[in-house]
Amino acid sequence: MKARIYVDASVVGGCEDDEFAVHSIRLMECFVRGDSVCVVSNLTVQELAAAPDKVRMRLASVPEAHIEAIQLDAEARELAEAYIAAGVIRAKMLADAQHIAIASVARVDVLVSWNFKHIVNLLRIHGYNSVNLRRGYPMLEIRAPREVLSDE
Repeated sequence: MKARIYVDASVVGGCEDDEFAVHSIRLMECFVRGDSVCVVSNLTVQELAAAPDKVRMRLASVPEAHIEAIQLDAEARELAEAYIAAGVIRAKMLADAQHIAIASVARVDVLVSWNFKHIVNLLRIHGYNSVNLRRGYPMLEIRAPREVLSDE
């Protein structure tokens, strides 16, 4: 079974950033080949709407058959608010909480991001997963793109 990998806008944008390009491009190429499923939320698409054309084209290059589109729904909104209520993340970072919640509700295999302050952060990951477990959701793997790529 192919891994379902949720990507936030930082991963797609990372294709055009010197620091993150190598790993972001490799991950996007995995999606293009269909090695993994690119899970994208309407929130990610909204965030990318303001990005330069060459960034948006990175996501557009992935065949629709290799993309799973998911939505920020009432269940995910409620879970994001629970992260904030638990003190895992501040309310002004609601969009980051929503990415975590969307991925958790969809039960993806892993969420990837280059956001080390609010998402790929061990203390926060523990907090997100604590809330998830208390609310009946599975633990969510949260990693940087380089951590999900095969070195082969």
